[in-house]
Amino acid sequence: MVRIELTETNALPRAATSVKLAAAKASIAASALLAAAKLAAGLWSGSLALLSESGHAFVDTGATVLTFFAVREAEKPADEEHHYGHGKYEALAALIQTGFLFGLALFIVGEAWRRLQETDVVIDAGWPIYGVLVVSIVVDFVRSRQLRRIAKEEGSDALAADALHFSSDLVSSALVLLGLIAAHYGFERGDALAALGVAAFIAIAGFRLGRRTIDTLLDAAPREVAPHLERAIVDVPGVIAIDSLRLRTIGPDIIGEATIGVSRGLRVEQAARIKSAVAEAIATVTPRARVTLSIEPRALDDETIAERILLVGARRHIHAHHVIAQQIEGRLSIGVDVELDGAMPLGRAHAIAADFESALRDEFGADAEVDTHIEPLELQLLAAQVADPGLACAIETALARVAAQTRPPAQVRDVRVRETAGGIVVNFRCRLDAAASVQSAHDALDEIERRTREEFPAILRIVGRAEPGDRSTAA
Repeated sequence: MVRIELTETNALPRAATSVKLAAAKASIAASALLAAAKLAAGLWSGSLALLSESGHAFVDTGATVLTFFAVREAEKPADEEHHYGHGKYEALAALIQTGFLFGLALFIVGEAWRRLQETDVVIDAGWPIYGVLVVSIVVDFVRSRQLRRIAKEEGSDALAADALHFSSDLVSSALVLLGLIAAHYGFERGDALAALGVAAFIAIAGFRLGRRTIDTLLDAAPREVAPHLERAIVDVPGVIAIDSLRLRTIGPDIIGEATIGVSRGLRVEQAARIKSAVAEAIATVTPRARVTLSIEPRALDDETIAERILLVGARRHIHAHHVIAQQIEGRLSIGVDVELDGAMPLGRAHAIAADFESALRDEFGADAEVDTHIEPLELQLLAAQVADPGLACAIETALARVAAQTRPPAQVRDVRVRETAGGIVVNFRCRLDAAASVQSAHDALDEIERRTREEFPAILRIVGRAEPGDRSTAA
């Protein structure tokens, strides 16, 4: 299994941190001023709805102070005790704010119920009271929009909670304004009913905030991101499937692990390219992700027996070739050549071949018949020199004559003859009909090599390369 780190984002840039802290400070100032103004207006008018709204505003002020400290703590880098950073401070602050909201909602409901039982309620709402509420609605509208934008850009749970608070303040202030207008026109219970409306809205806002915060604290997968991230990974060429995908949020970051299936026949550089493509796909969905990718090699359904044998050999750094596979009475019989160091002791070579045979039985079944033929692999570098011109000319003439007699006929060119301490090494290129099959071209080269070596026994090695040519050239 290969583990590859795709993206890494451990902390926000300093500029982003200052933006979040500045937004939190501005929220504190706005909340405190509005809370004081609403309290003064509520005491002056005697409106329960307005007093309830002032209590809501003071709770928001305390919550906003908490947000400031949470944002400041959340931006601290990871340390020995917090390996994933301090991002959950924001979620903890949002959870505390949720508790404040529910507590305030219950208090307002109790006071509204008590006010509904009274018959001699006097509410004195003059123009300053209406002015406070209108200013409050305007400020709440502006601040909620700004905070929502910054929270979305920076991925801040605490600022998102603040934005929700200001939005709830806006609706609450509007309900209070309606209650005061109703009371002014003779419907005294309108103020208490408006207070109940404020309590209901606060409770709804607290529920929405609490659900999101609890999901973060319990490491729930981000619902809005996970499906898009999974689809983006699967669409990357080379990815067969996603075996597992685990994600969670910590502050503005998303961290997790993914295990994907790829073809086991891939080379290292091919797997690296797939890794880079997956990294880019993840970045397009969410650039704030830290995902550790595990690559699980898989056997493809269309792998041939020869490909499977060569893959088993490649994993053991064994040069395997000349694979012969037979099906005999329902049983697979495999013959394969393996090249090992010619200077290696036979005992060691036999052990390597036996291990290779055992691996092939694991691949194809214990009843598979497997036989390996050990060939020497010349590892040392041979000193060579250009052969005598007369000998080279004779070998080139023989190659051309034999090639013209093969089926399909071939044309030899670029003949190189060198002499080494072990014998003569011959390299040449051979043009054949481009329509000829690989098997027929291989047979023709084998015949050329065999007949040439019969004429020149001193040849140690002869290597011919088949190249396509037109029919007239081959002929």
